[in-house]
Amino acid sequence: MLRLLHTADVHLGARHADLGDRAAMQRERQFAAFVATVDLALAEKVDLVLIAGDLFDSNVQPRRSVERAAAQLKRLVDARIRIVITPGTHDLYDRASIYRAYDLPALAGAVGSDLVTVLDPAHPEVHLKALDVIVHGRCFATKRAPYSPLRDVEVAKHDGVAWHLGLLHASIAIEGKTDNDEVVITLDEIAASHLDYLALGHWHSTSKGKAGKTVYAYAGAPEPVALDQDRAGKVLLVSLDAGDGKKQVTIEERKVGKTRFERVQLDAATVGSQPNLIAKLLERADPDLVLDAELMGVRPDELDLHVEEVETELADKFLKVRVRDKSVAPLPEGFVASPDTVLGAFISDLEARIAEVEAADVGGAPADGEMAGELRDALRLGRLLLSGTEVTL
Repeated sequence: MLRLLHTADVHLGARHADLGDRAAMQRERQFAAFVATVDLALAEKVDLVLIAGDLFDSNVQPRRSVERAAAQLKRLVDARIRIVITPGTHDLYDRASIYRAYDLPALAGAVGSDLVTVLDPAHPEVHLKALDVIVHGRCFATKRAPYSPLRDVEVAKHDGVAWHLGLLHASIAIEGKTDNDEVVITLDEIAASHLDYLALGHWHSTSKGKAGKTVYAYAGAPEPVALDQDRAGKVLLVSLDAGDGKKQVTIEERKVGKTRFERVQLDAATVGSQPNLIAKLLERADPDLVLDAELMGVRPDELDLHVEEVETELADKFLKVRVRDKSVAPLPEGFVASPDTVLGAFISDLEARIAEVEAADVGGAPADGEMAGELRDALRLGRLLLSGTEVTL
């Protein structure tokens, strides 16, 4: 059996310009997830760690940051756990590559051994004889690949080697979605590679599949790089076993990131007031939580709500909080003007339009709630205005 840990898209040193004074904190969270990844590899006594690109967020990193990462790799080296790294699209192997500027294997204490291997365009594969495995990982000196990195994979020419692993930073082709991606592979190419396992990076969400006899997976980012990546935060433990002439690949997801995500829906009719809403959300306060709160249903006319103020009030109680008001205004009740009047015609026409939108169910798609909400607001305000009531927006 061969046991490995697969990670990717660590993005050490990310600038996080959008996070302002919280950028440094998020960089530390990402480094902590990398440390947790190494901890897991040591605890599980894996044979091999695969890093499928973008270990670093860019090729411009201070030496202390590279040495800090290398110190974690050295913990694996000291335990005789082998590491294979492929450059990604952020730390690509161009002339300014961080892997040219710094000898990462040497910094990790692996001089003269195969304990740390950084693949490059001239060395697209490595044979780890002690593990009876070849890692195939074509990368390029340009961000956009001139051809598929799976084109030259030839498992058959390495007769007698037990395991063939792929290590790529690439997108699997999806029509209309990956057309402009820098490195793209297809499911047909994966199947034709005859690899036992293909460790992928570039997509920050964990996913897995099979093409032909090849099992492939994206480990995802061990800690979200952006705070809307709710399927990040994991690494993969992979076991490859051979018996009775058959090979079996087992993948286990393990959480290493601290960030949690929660979506909550609140009935606007039960909120009562803005201070009450803040109090309800404070019950979930957690510095590791990204909270996405939605107000739903019909809101009372007396509810005066400003979501920006709510978010500001809660900002330091969560890693990130977003409040979205998807509630709708109630339909007016009471006296209805004659349809012969401007007010009556306005009410009649808009109520019919609201009923049409809310009842819509074209092709199984849900009704357009946002449009219905806007129409309800228009009806409420229009009725007030046309009846002579002063309205403050």
